[in-house]
Amino acid sequence: MFRKLLIANRGEIACRIIRTARRLGIATVAIHSDADRRALHVREADEALHVGPSPAAESYIDLARVMAAVRASGADAVHPGYGFLSENPAFAEALAAEGVAFVGPPAAAIRVMGDKITSKRIAAAAGVSTVPGHTGPITDADKAARIAAGIGYPVMLKASAGGGGKGMRIAWNDDEARAGFAAAGREAAASFGDDRIFIEKYVTRPRHIEIQVLADMHGNCIHLGERECSIQRRNQKVVEEAPSPFLDDDTRRAMGAQAVALARAVGYASAGTVEFIVDDARNFYFLEMNTRLQVEHPVTELVTGLDLVEQMIRIAAGERLAFAQDDIRLDGWAMESRVYAEDPLRGFLPSTGRLSRYRPPPEGSHDGRKVRNDTGAFEGGEISRFYDPMIAKLCTWAPDRAGAIEAMADALDGFEIEGIGHNLPFLSALMEHPRFRAGRLTTAFIAEEWPDGFHGTDPAGDALHRLVAAAAVLHRIAEIRRARISGRIDHHERHVGCDWVAVIGRAEYPLVLKADPDGTDVHIAGGDVLRVEGEWQPGRTLARLVVGGVPLVVKVEPLTGGFRLRWRGADLAIRLYTPRQAELARLMPVKAPPDASRQLRCPMPGLLVDLHVAEGDRVEAGQALATVAAMKMENVLRAERPARIARLAATLGQTLAVDEVILEFGAE
Repeated sequence: MFRKLLIANRGEIACRIIRTARRLGIATVAIHSDADRRALHVREADEALHVGPSPAAESYIDLARVMAAVRASGADAVHPGYGFLSENPAFAEALAAEGVAFVGPPAAAIRVMGDKITSKRIAAAAGVSTVPGHTGPITDADKAARIAAGIGYPVMLKASAGGGGKGMRIAWNDDEARAGFAAAGREAAASFGDDRIFIEKYVTRPRHIEIQVLADMHGNCIHLGERECSIQRRNQKVVEEAPSPFLDDDTRRAMGAQAVALARAVGYASAGTVEFIVDDARNFYFLEMNTRLQVEHPVTELVTGLDLVEQMIRIAAGERLAFAQDDIRLDGWAMESRVYAEDPLRGFLPSTGRLSRYRPPPEGSHDGRKVRNDTGAFEGGEISRFYDPMIAKLCTWAPDRAGAIEAMADALDGFEIEGIGHNLPFLSALMEHPRFRAGRLTTAFIAEEWPDGFHGTDPAGDALHRLVAAAAVLHRIAEIRRARISGRIDHHERHVGCDWVAVIGRAEYPLVLKADPDGTDVHIAGGDVLRVEGEWQPGRTLARLVVGGVPLVVKVEPLTGGFRLRWRGADLAIRLYTPRQAELARLMPVKAPPDASRQLRCPMPGLLVDLHVAEGDRVEAGQALATVAAMKMENVLRAERPARIARLAATLGQTLAVDEVILEFGAE
């Protein structure tokens, strides 16, 4: 076994690897950039070495700097995590030249599988089902359009060196093929230093299902079942689960056999993943092979009981697999939600800043369910614009899929993040979605179910009444506290009134509260009587209650005269008035928000990489106005309606803040 392991990565995956190495008695070395001096992985490792400035290209993926850190550390093995240098064959070769073990596959396997064009040819030769397409060189946008038309629309234009959803575009006609070729090429060149693009048939209503493989250096190779990764946004996975709710045993065996055949064909040794596109008839087609640990590996660990990082380390140390294919059993169901620093209410655009509050739900087993949170974040830490926006990977396990979903919904309810935009409300709404719960998934799920973007959820019926009742009881508790502090009462809680009106926007809910030592009955006029039990104290940001016999964990923020409550994607301002206060509140005018309709504002921090218009230009709805790059992705900002460009307020290459004005529209 190895003596010292250097982790050539950062964030949650570095912390994840450190945990396994520590359990195996292996000392760990972290590397870090300027931006990551205070990062969690730096604190958790036994040693830490600085490798350069904040941009990843000048630190984490600078091969010379990382190799210098390897030499300085005296490490006898390196784990690359995922991203960065994990799929760079030159890195594996450089380590071999130094006599340092690479905790990953042979360089030759990385090289051939890292090239999407070559990998498809090898897969076809190995008997793996592949998608029809064109893998030859494409030199310009017009040629791309001709090839796409020959394959038949829709098509997918993909970067040969791509991954993580970068360098990918779907085209439905010649114009989109030309535009997609240019955009995918630019994005691929910026992310991977390789602008080669290939084209393949786009399978409509597809599922994205991948097979986890393990192979040692002694010719043993097995698969560990599948992961369903169909819930994606812009080709980036958001929620994964194991197993898939769609596959039957025959399809699972066939996909596993092909994945193992491909791994054997390239002399694979380590953990790896073979990704497939699966249509609604369970026909499956090879997509790519990831020659590294996957982001979503925890769900496979939860259903197999195996530690994949440990297996990678043991394989790199020359050990044989300690189990055969027949030994693998899938137990229960696991879910993973990727918690991103992205604001779903602003089109999922990246958010940066300080985590003023970061309180994940407790990890461990409870009531036959498990919660796991892989993270590199901490309260007071910074979410930087230089790296991927993922904050954490929240995972749950239960004996069946329904239980795993409910465990995830409960865990998301109790996950507190403040200071930045994040996707917790969206993930919570997703867990409640009937189609998701039914397992009717495709990679277009998010686009189909939220075609106009995510704007939160609007609870109704029993769910809304439970929130109203909860707000009323919290308000009563807060009123008792305020009365005691002010000296209006000593210990006689009966002096706090029982008649209230809950107001949400213009909707009113007259209430009568009857409290006793064990809880409060909330009478909602013309409707329910809900018993509210549980403990909450003013100042707490989570309320754990039982309302009408239903457990309710809700995020609480005080407002003037009430509370902001967040639950399962809903974000409600609920104010509690006495009947007289409610009468007066009806007379108050509603303040109109400022008019920003004549401005294009930057929706997230980023770099202005392209201005597509000039002052005086007339533009149509949908026309590209500007392109802003943030967290390795290009975001094209488009006109919402016909307009004239009156003034350009920003310049090309300028670093923009959130809501900074890029340009102004004039009157037609």
